[in-house]
Amino acid sequence: MVKVLIPSGALGLNYDKAALARGLAQNPDIIAIDGGSTDSGPAYLGQGVSKYARSSIKIEWKGLMVARQEANVPLVIGTAGTCGTDSAVNWLLDITKEIAAELGQTLKIAVLRSSQDAEILATAFDSGRVTPLPAAPEITRESFAECSNIVALAGAEQIAAAIQTGADVIIAGRTTDTATIAALPLMKNLHAGAAWHGAKIGECGALCATNPQSGVVMIEFDANGFTVTPMAEDSAANPHTVSAHMLYENSDPFILYEPGGHLDVTGAKYMALDARRVRVEGSEWVPSDTYTVKLEGAKIQGYQTVLMVLLRDKHYVENAQIWADDIHAKCSEKVQDRMGLHKEDYSIELRLIGQNASFGSLETNTNPAPEIGILAIVTANTQAIAEEIGQMLNPYLLHHPLTREEEQPTFAFPFSPASLNRGAVYGFCLNHTLTLDNPMDAFSLEVIQHG
Repeated sequence: MVKVLIPSGALGLNYDKAALARGLAQNPDIIAIDGGSTDSGPAYLGQGVSKYARSSIKIEWKGLMVARQEANVPLVIGTAGTCGTDSAVNWLLDITKEIAAELGQTLKIAVLRSSQDAEILATAFDSGRVTPLPAAPEITRESFAECSNIVALAGAEQIAAAIQTGADVIIAGRTTDTATIAALPLMKNLHAGAAWHGAKIGECGALCATNPQSGVVMIEFDANGFTVTPMAEDSAANPHTVSAHMLYENSDPFILYEPGGHLDVTGAKYMALDARRVRVEGSEWVPSDTYTVKLEGAKIQGYQTVLMVLLRDKHYVENAQIWADDIHAKCSEKVQDRMGLHKEDYSIELRLIGQNASFGSLETNTNPAPEIGILAIVTANTQAIAEEIGQMLNPYLLHHPLTREEEQPTFAFPFSPASLNRGAVYGFCLNHTLTLDNPMDAFSLEVIQHG
């Protein structure tokens, strides 16, 4: 049997300290936590930085380093620093060393890096080793050099290699959400389907339980299946909460693709052992003929300036879309006339916050709002161009009337200056797999003795 203690869905989200203590009392074999994902968009990968506050990361990581020492088991984090780039891994490594010095801990640290070299990937592309996933963008060998950062998603094999070093702390770059949990059960030759399925259920901590915010969950793996036990006193798992997690961030509720194969839970059975625990058996792991890892890349797609204005006059609130469309047309004409730009050189978006900012033309809720916020987003090839277009947009947002006959209105900017320069904006540009002869070919592993 292997017990994996998962403190929360991601480092930086906090965890229930009392629940963590209960988990430690059950003698886990490893503590595993995720460091992030692509949930918050491409900017963090593009910049190679964490979206979470350093102070939050440090205090939570410090608590887990203390827990690791108490339990005398490995502590592993995947997708360190939200995006898993080498820069983010080094950032967390520095925090780890800082904490170790404060605690007086002597540590063996394994560092698994996932960042990719553009030229190596271009060569792999030429040899047919880079394959598009569904809805992947068209790329050429030059596409890799255009990316500011590219990572490969490590699987259980790479995490296993880090565990085998005997490290106290493992800091991994970009990994699949399940890899850090599945690795040890697979190393112990336990049921492969259960290892991957249990890892999927536990990837977000107590999200598979009735009190998702409590964070801490224990997954026990054995030769036939796995058992899910939330560690918070006021949290419970039941067949519904556990089985439902296969739908989380997964288009198919029965199939989950991972490096080296896929998980099939079509035959899985979910059984309540008592009021708090769920037992799962019947999952199947199907190995693939080739070993592939997913690639994620981000590149600069332009520079942005944003403005916001508030409409409260009923007449303008009711006609906000007409007002916004008129401003868009008039300002676009002025930009092209005065700046000599073509339509493809820039974009102006006017999103109606409180009306249809989320869904645009797909919005079905037509209830009147007392106030509409107009979010203007200007994107161009340089920050200077975006800023100048924003300056042209400014007077329209402040004073533009719905009709020529109306008195000139004045609307409210919530801040001054009214425009904010966002700098570079990033977009995802890879949704591909890379075929490897050996699972470690795209990754590097370093062992550091600290203290």
